[in-house]
Amino acid sequence: MVLTLLIKGIIVGLLASIPLGPIGIICIQRTINKGKLSGFLSGMGAASADTIFAAIAGFSLSFIISFIQEQQVFFQAVGGLIVFGLGIKIFYTNPVRQLRRHKRKQNNLLEDYLSVLLVTITNPLAVFLFIALFASLGVVVEGENILLSLVATSGVLIGAMLWWYILTTLVDIFRDKFRLKQLWWINKLSGAVIFTLGAVAIFGLLRLFWE
Repeated sequence: MVLTLLIKGIIVGLLASIPLGPIGIICIQRTINKGKLSGFLSGMGAASADTIFAAIAGFSLSFIISFIQEQQVFFQAVGGLIVFGLGIKIFYTNPVRQLRRHKRKQNNLLEDYLSVLLVTITNPLAVFLFIALFASLGVVVEGENILLSLVATSGVLIGAMLWWYILTTLVDIFRDKFRLKQLWWINKLSGAVIFTLGAVAIFGLLRLFWE
């Protein structure tokens, strides 16, 4: 029972992490520009937030789920603004300076982790994704067993960590093949994609108010 729950939790963590949205783009960009550790710790920010959402879903904390539903617009607005701001920052980041900082070991790894944690945590609707994944894989803990819920949640964290490790490792393998001009374009393109996604989210909310 425990091992089965752990394996199912790992599968849930992988399924929730694999889709490459703005978080995936940020992790790839940071791995290329700043190194594998920066990319992996950025991914760990997302994994930490996903684990929190999985815990809410796994422990059936209905009062938190109700609060999320009530404050949906607020969370979407904050998340959209943060994603937009990160995109602008990446767009105007000088890859030469990033490489120099990396060589001098001055990367702010805590900032990398916290920035992605903040982006991911402002999308609490992901709780419903975990509820759906738990249901589809039969991750049901009878009698609200806290220990078994912790096992399933730990599996989610392991699965998410595994995905971000695999992704950043694969990107890091080909990292040395990129030249400065290519890094410049990667910053521009990834930044443009990320702040466009943020702008679309903000515009969608503004349309709701206009209507």
